[in-house]
Amino acid sequence: MFPPSLPLPHELLTRPLAARFEDFFDAQVRSRYFKGLEFAGPEGDPGWFGPDSAVWYVHSHFPTLAFGLACASYIEGLDPSIFWMAADHVRFVVRDAEGRPTGQIDPEGAAVRFGHSLSFFIGTAYGSTETAERLARTVRAMHHTVKGTRPDGLPYDADDPEWLRWNYATVVWGIATAHERYHPRPLRGAELDRYYGEFVRVGHALGGTDLPATKAETLDCLHSYLPRLAVTPGKAERTDPNLRGAQTGPLDNPFMDWAIRDTLPRWAARMVMYQRPNPIELRARRSALWTVLNSLHAVTGPLPEFRQAQARVAGGTAVPHTEPAYVLGSDPERTREEVEADA
Repeated sequence: MFPPSLPLPHELLTRPLAARFEDFFDAQVRSRYFKGLEFAGPEGDPGWFGPDSAVWYVHSHFPTLAFGLACASYIEGLDPSIFWMAADHVRFVVRDAEGRPTGQIDPEGAAVRFGHSLSFFIGTAYGSTETAERLARTVRAMHHTVKGTRPDGLPYDADDPEWLRWNYATVVWGIATAHERYHPRPLRGAELDRYYGEFVRVGHALGGTDLPATKAETLDCLHSYLPRLAVTPGKAERTDPNLRGAQTGPLDNPFMDWAIRDTLPRWAARMVMYQRPNPIELRARRSALWTVLNSLHAVTGPLPEFRQAQARVAGGTAVPHTEPAYVLGSDPERTREEVEADA
């Protein structure tokens, strides 16, 4: 039995599911955010991780990857600077008639950001080396333009090493935690730490330094930021019970809000007033989400891009993986308009 508040799109209740999902993904994600990304070639190119990597294994399960990115976005937003970066520079924040951010999220704008996130973490995982490099260059260029001052007078800068470390830790933790809890055959222990260690390449490609490389290091890194974190008005507005009666998207309902907060470290869960239900209800809720995520994956299988990547290296590779080429501080200065024109 699915929880009554868990949305079940019509496509999930009709056949053939695989074809309907592929049509939806092609129209809403691939055609809009995967332009110029190469997965089928060049032959033998392993990309940044290669077919034997933990990253290929984790990211090939699309439903848990997508859920993990939602978890990462949630904990990332506990940094007030993230909230004001979004308010000042990101288009998914609704503005009033005078152009001031309201704190409310525009569903279409949020979908655009999520689509770009999917293309980045799929493309850098098992796309060609040039695809991964191109995606990283674009994100770095965007980060270089995000600078400003919060209303309390504190400056923010998306190139700040401290911010990059926080951002990186939230992403790798979100994806790995969703995988560990909801993948049918999750990596654990040393194998899961191999994922954390491999994923550092993405953080370095975006300019990060001194990044955590194991699960324990990542949890310690996240906890070290506690003194600077807070529940902003935007975060409170999109946390149950404030979501009741104000649903604007598939994640904007009490069940998915619960599922995301249920993955938080204990100290972060207390910040957003999350308390686990009794053990029987907790197991039922987690089992329901496990069933939804894995039923979708079982029917649709890996994305075509992953199968293309597998075919690309079927004849072997010269090296197990390539390395990000970025040298810290080597990007040219560009305006936001120039960056967006090339995105």
